[in-house]
Amino acid sequence: MAKSRETFNKKEKEKQRQKKKQEKLDKKEARKSGNDKSTDFEDMIAYVDEFGNITSTPPDPAKKKTEVDPDSIQITVPKDSEMSDAPDEKKKGRVTFFNESKGYGFIKDSQSGESIFVHINKCLDEIKEGDVVNYETEKTPKGLSATEVKLAP
Repeated sequence: MAKSRETFNKKEKEKQRQKKKQEKLDKKEARKSGNDKSTDFEDMIAYVDEFGNITSTPPDPAKKKTEVDPDSIQITVPKDSEMSDAPDEKKKGRVTFFNESKGYGFIKDSQSGESIFVHINKCLDEIKEGDVVNYETEKTPKGLSATEVKLAP
C-alpha cells in the first residue's frame, strides 16, 4: 500500500485557505445586504456652535442673535519686532565679524543685541571688524539682513 501524499501540514493549510475564503464571501454578502452601518447624509452633517465647538445638533433659529456694527471692527497690522521698525529709521551697531575675502559678516545691534547678516554689496562704505556702523534692515527669506551700511560718524 502506498503512502498518502497529503501530510498533516498540507491539510491544515488547506483548511485555513478555505476558512479565509468563506470569511471573504461572508463579508461580501454583508456589504451587499446592507446589514452594516450605512451612513446617511444626515449622519454626516456637523454644525459649529457660537463657541467654535462641533456638534451634531443644528443651531436654534429662535436664539437671540447679536448685531455687530461693521464700522466698529478695527483691522490693523499685527505688531512684530521686525515690522515695527520704520524703514527710514537708521539703526546703530558694531561689526562683530566680517570676512573680507568672501564679502559677508554680522552686525550686533546696539539696542536689541541681535546679530544681523550683512553683505558687502549692501555696504556704502568699506567696513571691518570692530567698526561702529549705521544701517537699515530688510526681511529676507533667511531672516533680517542689513542694508545701506555706513560707518557711524
